[in-house]
Amino acid sequence: MNKSHPIWLPRYTLTPAIARALMDIEAARALVEQTPLPPAAEAQLRRSARIRSTHYSTRIEGNRLTLAEAQLVIEGKPAQFHGRERDVSEVKNYWNALLRVEEWAAKKMPFTEELIQRLHALIEKGARAKPTPYRDGQNVIRDSASGGIIYLPPEAKDVPTLMAALVEWVHRAEKDGLPVPLIAGLMHYQFVTIHPYYDGNGRTARLLATFILHRGGYGLNGFFSLEEHHARDLEGYYRSLAVHPHHNYYEGRSDADLTPWLEYFAITLAGVFTAAKDEALRYSARGVPAEPEELRRLDHRARTVLALFTKAEQVTTSQVATTLGLSERMARLLLNTWVKDGWLVIANPSNRKRTYGLSEIYRQYIDSLSAMHEVEK
Repeated sequence: MNKSHPIWLPRYTLTPAIARALMDIEAARALVEQTPLPPAAEAQLRRSARIRSTHYSTRIEGNRLTLAEAQLVIEGKPAQFHGRERDVSEVKNYWNALLRVEEWAAKKMPFTEELIQRLHALIEKGARAKPTPYRDGQNVIRDSASGGIIYLPPEAKDVPTLMAALVEWVHRAEKDGLPVPLIAGLMHYQFVTIHPYYDGNGRTARLLATFILHRGGYGLNGFFSLEEHHARDLEGYYRSLAVHPHHNYYEGRSDADLTPWLEYFAITLAGVFTAAKDEALRYSARGVPAEPEELRRLDHRARTVLALFTKAEQVTTSQVATTLGLSERMARLLLNTWVKDGWLVIANPSNRKRTYGLSEIYRQYIDSLSAMHEVEK
């Protein structure tokens, strides 16, 4: 970043409530990491959380699809949504953006303005969209009923400087060892406060918070949906973001005390992590035997693909790409890696009809995986 840019210095106090929330987050994280679950159970918990995240984050912004309808869209099942085509597009885009965020986090990609602009493009326009430039004019958040101004963000000319300062602050906070949940929460606040786009700011902020959590080791195996809890307490979510009574960014918001928002975010995340931990423990308490070493060494994407073999002896590149939300090129690269790792074999070597099967050592686990999958239904 250009050294002439100011550094963002958020004001907040680490209260006892925030400290307790951070301890609860750490406790839940440790328990989830230590709780062995079969691949099918992990895949089910992760997919359910992703669907809820997609539905509730778009719902916050006015999407009219129900949770069941959003699931139909995500699964590509035939359904008619006349007059709600935009809602369908929003759900598809958010789902794909969420998968991409998890992929970026797994690669430890740095938090940059380019990543932010790529993510916003995915959310607003879809997979082939070019990175979105920041807004070039003023936008205003109004009360939908009265039309009164709720919030007036900074002027467009200040947005590039403010965004550069935010990105630089995230880098410094990570380097200084600030707890990852606090980095995610403070980044979320400042992003929606800058409001760098005309639309899609809330969805982008929530996915960026998810990215920071996953990238920093707080992905919780993908078992949680922070968006769902924001949506279920929408009044509390918005009230916590409004940290200063004046609606103008330059009249108080730019230098507000962020402690109330940070308390809300940390306590909410602690509740979300605790709920995810409890659900994982319920699955574990069903008497699932401890996993052998061969299964424990697989990462979450490999486990998701492994679960496909409970229903089929062979899989294709296209199936793996669809299941993981990746391009076919990325899926092929992963499959080649897994063949080298020894848990997959090429069943049909034809370039056009190539299929993959499990190696002999992993085939022995399929009967037990299938039985577990039936129990979990």
